[in-house]
Amino acid sequence: MAELKARTACGDLLPVTHGSAQLVELDLGVVTSVALLGDEKAMSEAMDAAHGVGFPKPNRTTGKSPLGKGGVRSVWIGRNQALLIGVAPDASLRAHGALVDQSDGWCAVCLSGAAAEDVLARLVPIDLRAGHFKRGHTARTLLGHMTVSITRTGPEEFMILVFRSMASTLVHELSAAMLGVASRTS
Repeated sequence: MAELKARTACGDLLPVTHGSAQLVELDLGVVTSVALLGDEKAMSEAMDAAHGVGFPKPNRTTGKSPLGKGGVRSVWIGRNQALLIGVAPDASLRAHGALVDQSDGWCAVCLSGAAAEDVLARLVPIDLRAGHFKRGHTARTLLGHMTVSITRTGPEEFMILVFRSMASTLVHELSAAMLGVASRTS
């Protein structure tokens, strides 16, 4: 009889450290797509009452960092769309939007360390420096050729979300950029 084992999106590819940058896989728990069907304010109030986080404004995130267990976060991912991370959605949210469980559809990694901004500058066409892209800011953008969501979760820390099917490519691209940055500073 075959023995089936659950695997994370990155499997055995992570963690990776090169120079002063570290890349680890995150376990976000439940991830739910929230698409507004009506009033954003009503959805935000319902989310806040049920989970303590509101519906995020464009290019922003609300809530506690999902980097540790028990964190609840809402991340903007497009017009009238967000991801509710870390908690199963309360049934009251269905009155204001469409909810779809996407827990197994995403890969989440954390890029951290003093070189994190330099690593991302090699791959991402937007300015992610701390003076412009502050904690709680999020963006849908390209990383190499992949569409990703990047959220600054700390001074030297980014949460990067990509579709699960792109996990190994994401790790490859980030690892190569980490090596490149590390080679310039050693």
